[in-house]
Amino acid sequence: MTVTAVAAVDLGATSGRVMIGRIGDDRLDLELVARFPNGPVEREDGLHWDFGALFEHVVAGLAEAVRREPGIESIGIDSWAVDYGLVGDGELLAEPFHYRDDRTARGVAEVHAEAPFAELYRRNGLQFLPFNTLYQYRVDARLADAETALLIPDLIAFLLTGAAAAERTNASTTGLLGVETGEWDTELADRLGIPSGILPGLVDPGTTIGMLHAGLAARIGRDLPVIAVGSHDTASAVVAAPLSTPRSAYISCGTWGLVGVELTEPVLTDAARQANFTHELGVDGRYRFLHNVTGLWLLSETVRAWEATDGSSIDLPELLAAASAVTGDVPTFDANDPSLSAPGDMPARIATLLGSAAPATRPAFARSIVESIAMAFADAVQTASALSGRELDCIHMVGGGSLNRLLCQATADRTGLPVLAGPVEATALGNVLVQARALGAAPASLDELRALVAATHAPERFDPR
Repeated sequence: MTVTAVAAVDLGATSGRVMIGRIGDDRLDLELVARFPNGPVEREDGLHWDFGALFEHVVAGLAEAVRREPGIESIGIDSWAVDYGLVGDGELLAEPFHYRDDRTARGVAEVHAEAPFAELYRRNGLQFLPFNTLYQYRVDARLADAETALLIPDLIAFLLTGAAAAERTNASTTGLLGVETGEWDTELADRLGIPSGILPGLVDPGTTIGMLHAGLAARIGRDLPVIAVGSHDTASAVVAAPLSTPRSAYISCGTWGLVGVELTEPVLTDAARQANFTHELGVDGRYRFLHNVTGLWLLSETVRAWEATDGSSIDLPELLAAASAVTGDVPTFDANDPSLSAPGDMPARIATLLGSAAPATRPAFARSIVESIAMAFADAVQTASALSGRELDCIHMVGGGSLNRLLCQATADRTGLPVLAGPVEATALGNVLVQARALGAAPASLDELRALVAATHAPERFDPR
């Protein structure tokens, strides 16, 4: 049996990984070769990413991947969305800003003074997020010095190969990509004072961006192409969500829960705008019509606060097992309440929302958190169904949340739909699948790719009770 090996670089807002993906007849698996921290750093001018360290971790991880698997044939990169680096004279001009830097508030006000949100939604189809790239561009004084602006996966690809390109799934998160055309909205950019000349040429997932620089090829140990994948991490995750019917919903669940359906046409209605549903592009021209819901952040921050109080670690599986055994009415709260968005004493803030109904024991408190997340998921699923006019028959939950059996069952119970949980590593698998397809080593259609995922990573089914 012929097996093709590729390297998947998967970068999140708190950590990054390099993995080897291997694909062949009835085979699709991953090997973790490097994991490294990632996060914001405070500089004199604001909050940035420690991008130099991140890039060095990526290169070292790729070298380790080639050491372990000399037959690797390509590299694919996915990451979080919206953030970018500015390039001039072939070099990065400064550390990329972090999307939580407070400069974006001024950008929102200035952009909306020129183009109201209702107009922006008609043009780009994006939900309002104060850190969308166009708001960042508006207040970035360094744009005048740049030749091009590259989102994080495209920036890493540029530093590896010297080729500047914008992959469409991530470009769709900037606010400057036409939702119906899939092309840069240069008229909007120029109107907002954003020089359209900084926007690089667009490429689709599966396009070869370029070959490694000679020096980096020597350091990594192999001369390899960098292939564009669904470079927005959720785009890659949805590729590997084994959607079993056209009426499937998906939840990509980790710190956030991205809840939606896959469409072939946008839903640019006032109702969709008011519900803050977004249209991010997916692989093969699909639309990821989804809503951001607060996910496991609430539970992880609560556990972190309890551990700080106790001075010892908490066994999460044990806590969730005890939470599952809680009986009787479980109080819930709005998981999307703005008071829960920042780090800090999460148990106290949740208790304030619950009031006198706040549980006294930790298992019961954890149960309230899980049920509240599931309730928010159910609301988003119901809204996705109503807005898209699609009657849904199941939900596929992928990512870390698919390991949380209590959450999967609660979501099934509250939606009245079966939940099919897994794969956990959907983002990396989607990255691998798009690379392998470009190399001729994987099926051509999304349906066939998802069938391979389902055959090699069978989901666990949770039926509503």
